[in-house]
Amino acid sequence: MTKLASKPVGEKLSRAGRLDLLLVADMVEARSRVLDVGCGDGSLLRLLSEERGVDARGIELSQKGVNDCVAKGLSVIQGDADTDLADYPDDAFDYVILSQTLQATLHPRKVLEHMLRIGLHAIVSFPNFGHWRIRFQVAARGRMPITDNLALPWYDTPNIHFCTIRDFVSLVDEIGAKIERGVALDHFGTPLQLNLPWWVWNLFGEQGVFRLTRVK
Repeated sequence: MTKLASKPVGEKLSRAGRLDLLLVADMVEARSRVLDVGCGDGSLLRLLSEERGVDARGIELSQKGVNDCVAKGLSVIQGDADTDLADYPDDAFDYVILSQTLQATLHPRKVLEHMLRIGLHAIVSFPNFGHWRIRFQVAARGRMPITDNLALPWYDTPNIHFCTIRDFVSLVDEIGAKIERGVALDHFGTPLQLNLPWWVWNLFGEQGVFRLTRVK
């Protein structure tokens, strides 16, 4: 398994909300060019603009999300990660971010490859389907799990490609990319220790946050 590394979230970033967004923001260099794919209401883009001074752009599928972003003064267009990333030129951004969206794409491998093509770095966060709570619900109840990160029932969720932390790391290896930094968060949002074996991350990490780069 690829060796992972991390560092603490910056003090200024701790004023914002979702911890995974803070970790993503802490992985972005100041004054860089950033594309947030599936940017939702623009919370991360606004955080990056205010705290990192980045050139922040976004793409969002829902019209409501686009409207929310524009109302915040953000540069966001309506688009689909599965189809529209192919239109972006190589090396157009320093960072391409996909936060809690990978599992909702039709072709996650292709999306990840495009992210690494158009960005020097790709940052991805996702819910870990290997977490022990999910395993317990499937084993004990025989039903699809519902958790804080996977809050909707199976028939009403946009998620179609669940993966575990181990699955994601294997995919990174398959496409020939490199993990620069990685963080696994437990149920309370606390980062797991880096010296723990991979199976501990896979079992107790409720979500993962990874920064990738191409192998040259």
